[in-house]
Amino acid sequence: MTTPYPPPPPPPAQGRDRTTLWGVLGIVLGLICCGILGIIFGYLSIRDARRYGQSPLLGYLAVVFGVINIIGGAILRATGNYPFWNND
Repeated sequence: MTTPYPPPPPPPAQGRDRTTLWGVLGIVLGLICCGILGIIFGYLSIRDARRYGQSPLLGYLAVVFGVINIIGGAILRATGNYPFWNND
């Protein structure tokens, strides 16, 4: 006796999947310069990952690096060791 094949999986959601783009932008900006932009791009990556059924790991990393950048910058400013301030 033959059993029927299962139905095919549903097609992926329509639109452009920018999960990786947002995640990489968030990580780079969160590490190098702008913690707030890292958090924003991380959120966008997480949102797109949920929408398209992908891993949200890059988004989570971008958010974490953005928060670390903000906290690290605040600590450096509070101690007076921030490298871009002229303390003359």
